[in-house]
Amino acid sequence: MTDAAFHPDFRAEPYWWDAAPPETARDEPLPARADLVVIGSGFAGLSAALEAARAGATVAVLDGGPLGGGASSRSGGMVSSGQKLVLTAALKGLPAEKQAAALEDSKATFEFLKDLMAREKLDADLQLCGRFFGAFVPAHLETLKRNAETLKARTGVTIRILSREEQREEVGTDYFHGGFVVEEYGGVHPAKLNRALRDAARIAGATLFSHARVLGTERDGDGHKVRTERGEIRARHVLYATNGYTDQANPWLQDRLVPVMSYQIATGPLPPGLMDRLIPRRRMVTDSRKELTYTRPSPDGTRILFGCRPRARQLEPQRLALALRARMLRFWPELGQTRLTHAWGGYVAMTADRIPHVAEKDGVMHAVGCNGNGVALMTFLGWHAAQLMLGRTNRRAFFADIPFPALPPLVNRPWFVQAASAAYHLRDFAANPAEVVAERLGRPGRMHTTSKEAEG
Repeated sequence: MTDAAFHPDFRAEPYWWDAAPPETARDEPLPARADLVVIGSGFAGLSAALEAARAGATVAVLDGGPLGGGASSRSGGMVSSGQKLVLTAALKGLPAEKQAAALEDSKATFEFLKDLMAREKLDADLQLCGRFFGAFVPAHLETLKRNAETLKARTGVTIRILSREEQREEVGTDYFHGGFVVEEYGGVHPAKLNRALRDAARIAGATLFSHARVLGTERDGDGHKVRTERGEIRARHVLYATNGYTDQANPWLQDRLVPVMSYQIATGPLPPGLMDRLIPRRRMVTDSRKELTYTRPSPDGTRILFGCRPRARQLEPQRLALALRARMLRFWPELGQTRLTHAWGGYVAMTADRIPHVAEKDGVMHAVGCNGNGVALMTFLGWHAAQLMLGRTNRRAFFADIPFPALPPLVNRPWFVQAASAAYHLRDFAANPAEVVAERLGRPGRMHTTSKEAEG
């Protein structure tokens, strides 16, 4: 890696794995039987395993690769509640009582995660630092203002609208044209959260197995037979919590999910004082582009983590990192001398209705469809799925009581995802061609200076 943009120790894997790497657990043979087999070792699967094991069930968690190697430990680690359902208008057209139930359950997911982390003493660097939403072009500010008022009215969060001049309290850049802050949102270290959930599930009695890819399930009397590359397990209940990594083991579910790749980079440690200028209040930051940008400080406040989705085509790690770096320098040209240490990607599961789902199909449960908002949501849905399977609740959450529409034919093919990503890029270009061209040409943004710096 001779390019000056890269640190000599650059790695094409998540920054998060430095502190909490994925785990290999394939020494022990699979059990012959289990009350519950959970397929997937992300937030949903581990939360379900923990709840079921706490209730006294025998639980086996299976993953096709290393434990914690999927999207949960590859995410940006941003945490919110009902924001996505409001901002994407996913609830439009539903009866008022359904909309109210959806928002109530969505808001509950954040509180559930906080309560779970406190109760189980999960060490995952939870920070209730708020999030800034920035306008990509001036016209987007009016849309963001409407979104902010809707969020405030429908979810009860604390909102502050900021002009372009006022935004510098939150982000030291002129890239945005104003925006708003939600105080109640925050972030976690996603790989630490995954590891903490693995540990808690084991303490509760669950067993976890890596490199045990599931080939399919079939009815077996009053239960199921789960076929894997490492043998078969007979289970009373089965939960698919595979999200963007769902494959042909469950064709019905695969036909309802679009895996979209999201990419991130991490800088090396910043010079002293620089983070105070870039993100003075250590907020999570997202923008209004169709090719969504999301960025944040690392939990220890020493690095910038910078991501976007989607991209029209996959790139090799070095080219990917340079493309993301070009956008990052449009935000903060001050980072031009800071080298990159990590670049990675992970699959986000999108649904046709932009709503997550937890329900049963042919006796097999699923908890999927994070739609890019999965940390709190999927943790909640895994817990709820376990409650439903074990008969520990008489209440079905909104996400468990709605139809799960199939995607139109061919939508989840790779070429379609690339075409949709290209369309997003064109819409951003149409909104702000000068900015998109400058980014593609690798031009850094304008260095922001305060009035005192200018006078000096």
